[in-house]
Amino acid sequence: MFEQSSLSILIADDHPLFRNALRQALASQFPKAQWFEADSGDALRAKLEQGDTVFDLVLLDLQMPGSHGYSSLVHLRSHHADIPVVVVSAHEDATTVRRALQYGSMGFIPKSADMDTLAQALQTVLDGEIWLPSGMNLEPLQADDVDMVADRLSELTPQQHKVLHMFAEGLLNKQIAYDLGVSEATIKAHATAIFRKLGVRNRTQAVIELQRLEMEKTAL
Repeated sequence: MFEQSSLSILIADDHPLFRNALRQALASQFPKAQWFEADSGDALRAKLEQGDTVFDLVLLDLQMPGSHGYSSLVHLRSHHADIPVVVVSAHEDATTVRRALQYGSMGFIPKSADMDTLAQALQTVLDGEIWLPSGMNLEPLQADDVDMVADRLSELTPQQHKVLHMFAEGLLNKQIAYDLGVSEATIKAHATAIFRKLGVRNRTQAVIELQRLEMEKTAL
C-alpha cells in the first residue's frame, strides 16, 4: 500500500463546494495527506510549473475554465508524466471514459460515486493500478482525428500551450505579451511554432483544433 506520510494531492475543479466536500470526505481515509487546489486550467498549470511541491496525484475535472476538455490531461501526460492523474467527472459515458484512459488517465471516477468508492479508487491508483467503474467496457476506441489533434497538442511546450489557450480566450498578441511579461515578438514566435506543430495556418484554425478536444456532444 502507498505510504501516506508525505502524500500531496492536487484537486483541479472549478467548483469550490465540490473541492471542499471532496477534501473533507477523504480526510479520514488519507489523514496525512496535504491537499492543494486549482480552479482552472491556468491555475493547474501554474501549480505544476512552480515546482515547489512534488504531487503524488492529480484529481482532474475535464471541464474547467482555461481547459478544453481533454487538453489539460494531454498536457499533464506530456510534461508531468511522473504524476498519476485520475479524472473525476460528471460525464460518465463510455466514450469519455475510454478517451480519458487513452490520453493517459490512471482512472476515471464519476462524480456520482460515493466517498467509499472514491477512497478505494484513489488507493488503487496510488498503488500503481488503474481504477474504473465496475462493468466498464475497456474496448479501445478506433483512432480518429481527435487523437491526431491530441498527439499534436502534446508536442507544444508549456508556454505554447498557455498561449494557445489565450488565443482561445480571444486575447490579442499585445495582451498576451503583457500578461506573460514578454515581447509581442516572442508571442509571434510562439504562434508560428504552434501553427507548425498543429498543422494550421492561423490562430482561428489553431483554436478550432483545440476545441476538437472538448467532450463529444453525446457526453453532455
